Order: sequence, then C-alpha cells, then structure tokens
Amino acid sequence: MKNIGFSIYPAHTKLEDNLKYIDKANKYGYKRIFTCLLSVEGDKKKIMDEFKQTIAHANKYGMKVIADINPEVLKYLGVSFEDLGIFKEMGLYGIRLDNGFSGMEESVMSFNKYGLKIEFNMSSGTKYIDNVFSYNPNPENILGCHNFYPHKYSGIGYEHFTKCNAQFKNYNIRTAAFVSSNKAKYGPWPVSEGLCTLEEHRNLPIQVQAKHLFSTNSIDDVIIANAFASEEELKALSEVNPYILTFKANIEEGISDAEKNIILETLHSNRADVSEYMIRSSRTRVKSAGDGFRPFNTKDIKRGDITIDNVNYKNYTGELQIALKDMKNSGNTNVVGRIDEDEIFLIDYVKPLQKFLITE
Repeated sequence: MKNIGFSIYPAHTKLEDNLKYIDKANKYGYKRIFTCLLSVEGDKKKIMDEFKQTIAHANKYGMKVIADINPEVLKYLGVSFEDLGIFKEMGLYGIRLDNGFSGMEESVMSFNKYGLKIEFNMSSGTKYIDNVFSYNPNPENILGCHNFYPHKYSGIGYEHFTKCNAQFKNYNIRTAAFVSSNKAKYGPWPVSEGLCTLEEHRNLPIQVQAKHLFSTNSIDDVIIANAFASEEELKALSEVNPYILTFKANIEEGISDAEKNIILETLHSNRADVSEYMIRSSRTRVKSAGDGFRPFNTKDIKRGDITIDNVNYKNYTGELQIALKDMKNSGNTNVVGRIDEDEIFLIDYVKPLQKFLITE
C-alpha cells in the first residue's frame, strides 16, 4: 500500500505546533512522518523529551516516524550501531542513514532486536546499496528514501532519479521521495527555497509533484519535506490517487453530454501501438454517433489539448486523444478540453496500455 507523509522538526518548531500539525494530518490519512536528528544542538535532555512527546502523539494515530541520523549523531548520543535501543525508547519506527558506514555495520543494524527499520539515502547513485547487500542484511528491515534540497537549483534531475530508483527496486526495497509545500517555511536548515527531491518540482502545486512521483511506479511513499504545509495542501495531496494517473482538465463549454461523459466517466487506456503524436483512448469509440459528435471547435490542435473525433472521422467517432504534439486539424476532430497547464508535462509519462482518468 502506498502512503503519504509529512515532516516535523522539533528542534526548530514549537511542541504545541507540531502536535496540532499531526492532528491535522491525521484527518487526511497521513501515515508517515520524517523527522531529523542531524541538526539537533543544545540541551540534549530537553530536545529528546520533546522528540519523545511528539513521536508518542504520532504513534497514537498509527503513524510511522523515521528520524534522519548519521554516524556523528550516534556519537553525539553516545550509542553504538550494535545497540539501537535509544531509538526504540523514543518510539521511532525506524532511522534513516543520511550517510552511513562501510556496509557491514548497516547489515548488523538491519538485524536489530527492536525491529527498527533502517532506511537508506537513495539519491547518491553510487553502489552503496549493493555494498550493503553484499553483507547479507535483513531485507525485511530495509527501506529507501531520497534526499531533499533546500537550495534552489540543487535538486536532482529526473534521469539520475530513475537510475537511483532502479538500484533500490532491484532489491524490492520500499521507496520514498519528497515533495515541497509552497506555504511552509521550516526545514532542517535555515535556507528556505522549497524542499523537494526533484528540482523540476520546486514551484509546482504539491498534488502535481505527487502525481509525477507516483506515476513513475518506482516510488511507494510521498512525503512533504517542509513544515508546516497548509490545510489546503494537506487535503490536495490526500486526494491524489497513487495507483492511477488522474489529469486535471479544463473542459470546453458547449460540448455535448456524450463527449463530457466520455471525458469524465471513462477509465481510459492508452493503446499498445502508441503514437508519438497523441495518447489514444480508442475504447470510447461509438457505433451509433447520434447528435453527440457533430463537428465542434475544430481548431488546430496544441500539445495538451483533449480531443474527440467527430462523425466526419467515421469509424473513429468518439475516440478520445490527448495531444503530445501540435497538429493540424482536418475538421474531423473536436477540441473538447485541455490538460491543466501545470500537469501537461505528465502526459509524457503515459505508457502503452496505461490506464488514466480525467477530472474537471
């Protein structure tokens, strides 16, 4: 099951604000929490007490809290990789290694007697995870999670992202990546220019970022990296269907009820024999056209337009398409809507035979 999550930073935000944020996220079905022990400084006892209170509050809702650490954090806390009891006492579901050891230590950690999950940084693209698996770890306790990037233009590119995902999916590891709230201002560091994994996501609406990550079929969990996301953003992300790509569209006024029904009430499927010019949902073709498919708005077609072939296209009548490229219109195709501008790039991720939905 795919999950959505959010982040809290007890070392930088007030305890009461964190607890209220957890309450709010619970209303929308959030199941994962990322938190960070890397930037913890000051009164160790006070900070740890607040972490414990925050985590205990999340655990009441069945949320899974994972804290970012590295070898230096273990030294700071005075604990060994061979005994992770302090993290169990904190109530954590697992720990994320922002950077790690030699591979042997990570393997030992995966067999910890507390059942804590050990999550690895997915964004480096090195052979690190291969090295860990060369030491025969316990795969049931291993997770993967990408980095996030507060510095504008420093997020990773899509090609590198897919390479990293493949490395982890090769071991059937559960994966996660981060999206950025456009309202939040808190992260682990003082720089606040958005907080996303993929650089191309930095200024996109949060739900569009999530649709992209889920559409790759290589990311299982999507986590909001910065705090505090607005309630509107929490709700929008919770409404994203992680299992099927759903396009938001603007529908042309004046189209027929039959055309509107095809657009909004159909489980669409791209053809196996894909075109480089359009996504084709040909199962919507009709045998008896009636008045619902007369020529209407037959202007030239632009990338991102939603079209339905009219009666002039004979046996193609009723076929829905999404334009991948600009095309001349012979007059046989009605332009009935347009994919939302923020989501047009997502049409490039529709694979042969992939199912998709369109909402108004």
